Amino acid sequence: ELQQYPEETLNIIKATFSGAVIGWMYGGLPAFLHAKRQYIERSHAEVYYNRLDAVQSAQQAAIRGFIRYGWRWSWRIAAFVAIFNTVSTGLSVYRNKTTCSHFAAAGAFTGGVFRIHLGLSKMVAGSVFGAIFGIPTGGLLMAMQKLSGETIQEKRTRERRLLHEQKLAEWKANLHVAEVDLEEIVTNTQEGTTERDIEKIAKASQEPSTIRR
Repeated sequence: ELQQYPEETLNIIKATFSGAVIGWMYGGLPAFLHAKRQYIERSHAEVYYNRLDAVQSAQQAAIRGFIRYGWRWSWRIAAFVAIFNTVSTGLSVYRNKTTCSHFAAAGAFTGGVFRIHLGLSKMVAGSVFGAIFGIPTGGLLMAMQKLSGETIQEKRTRERRLLHEQKLAEWKANLHVAEVDLEEIVTNTQEGTTERDIEKIAKASQEPSTIRR
């Protein structure tokens, strides 16, 4: 049986990746345009072999700006999203319910972590800002879950119930097979077929032990 990652873990990974892409676009695109424009303004005195050489040089400068500043924003937003979602999801899984207080706590923790290097006062300010940011974000996410018709907790409960029913059905089916084999063994024993009975007794004794509860 293949082990699958929990849906909460996959959601955190997807959100982190999306945050990284959005951060790269947010920081990279303005830097791309600014670097290109700045290069053109500063390169009037330079000599190029042809127009294509000048365009390529401007494009290279713009790409360097896109990579440099895009990366700066990308890892910060990805880290913020990852920490925020990990804390809020962990609280929701631990308490088996989702409330705005979970997102407020996650925002406060994340904001404090991102401002801890600036001192105690900045860390507290970051925590307050993060908590204020977390409340509407959590409300929006909860509203989206309700519009989808099923929350993550409800889906998890439903999947656990279905899995339990499936395992119970398999256990009953294996138990029925074992009972049929035992009845056949008793019949064969009365007829004197002892060697075949020994094999079936061993088989019947092994089948119930393989059933996973």
